[in-house]
Amino acid sequence: MTNAMPKASPAAAPLTPALNSPARVLTASLVGTTIEFFDFYVYATAAVLVFPTLFFPNSDPMTALLASFATFSIAFFARPFGAVVFGHFGDRVGRKTTLVAALLTMGISTVVIGLLPSYEQIGVIAPLLLALCRFGQGFGLGGEWGGAVLLATENAPPGKRSWYGMFPQLGAPVGLFLSSGIFWLLLHVMPQEALLSWGWRVPFLASILLIAVGLWVRLSITETPAFQKAIDKHERVEVPVAELFRHHKRSLLLGTFVALATFVLFYIGSAYLLSYNVKVLKIPFTDALEVQLLGSVVFGLFIPLAGKLADRVGRRELLIAVTVLIGLFSFLLPTLMTSGETAIFIFSAVSMALMGVTYGLIGTALAAPFPTAVRYTGSSITFNLAGIFGASLAPYIATWLQTTYGMTYVGYYLGLSAVITLLCILLSGKEEV
Repeated sequence: MTNAMPKASPAAAPLTPALNSPARVLTASLVGTTIEFFDFYVYATAAVLVFPTLFFPNSDPMTALLASFATFSIAFFARPFGAVVFGHFGDRVGRKTTLVAALLTMGISTVVIGLLPSYEQIGVIAPLLLALCRFGQGFGLGGEWGGAVLLATENAPPGKRSWYGMFPQLGAPVGLFLSSGIFWLLLHVMPQEALLSWGWRVPFLASILLIAVGLWVRLSITETPAFQKAIDKHERVEVPVAELFRHHKRSLLLGTFVALATFVLFYIGSAYLLSYNVKVLKIPFTDALEVQLLGSVVFGLFIPLAGKLADRVGRRELLIAVTVLIGLFSFLLPTLMTSGETAIFIFSAVSMALMGVTYGLIGTALAAPFPTAVRYTGSSITFNLAGIFGASLAPYIATWLQTTYGMTYVGYYLGLSAVITLLCILLSGKEEV
């Protein structure tokens, strides 16, 4: 009897750590968000480069671009619905199963976009189908983000929540780099006519390979310790969203606008900047994509820096500092955007450096105020409501302000978002961000 016990322990002991090791958990959260954001940003790039011609050909170039940006914004209005639906199951059934379902929803919507006929082939039904698929992308991403952040933070050891929480955030710059890179590569290996004819479909259809990788990684993990504890203690609630709006309205409201500047900055520095470079400055597509590639690298470098700093100096304090810097940067925006290509590169690098810091913190900050029983729903809804107010119409608003009032007003737009975010951070308690 005494001999049997030592033999059983070593065999059983490694099982749980191996399944829930930091490397496996962080890889699962990073790979999943990378795939989701690749799918999301492939659309953003195509919305500038090819969709105005393929799906809105009967409009003048600026109207076609605005129409394309309008379909781009649909995903942000779909994301809160995805947050509610997937959040419900994430808080009731578990993080792992829900993350797999979100990945499939996003992936299938993206692949179908790659199969759509153009306006020339089926008329007005084409942009309607495009809008429907974009809704599906937003619905899937609405359920992905919150679960990926919780997968990381609910497995984090004490004192490392910001560091762990930045790993799913890294999926955004990696996805942006891959989506911009694949279009850059396509433009180098085929003429623009071929890109408009069939080449644009390649990034969307290639998503099926990424989905397979993501599913393999996601299916290899187990449930988070925090959620398992909630199951064991019977702490799950019947309708998480009802519980959320009953007891956590303040956290929802403040969190939505704590993330406002993050979203406005990013979509001015990515989708809007790409369209401005191509449509206004007449920079070649490949050069404009190189600006975006540079920005995505800088973005990615500053996210881990933010995670490390936040665990040392405090997440709230660092959020306050970077929001002030975003507000100051808004005064430089008009000059940098109108001073030639070198200034454009500087604008991209600085905006994405600031974005890396604020985005690296925002996932952990938005999850912090919610208890385990409603954390998936709460963090997802907060993040995606912020997407509606800060991101959904940002390229459209910036384009409209620039063409109607001038670039100075685009700076005012970014500055106002920073002021609102700063006020909401200051109104939030230390434990709420």
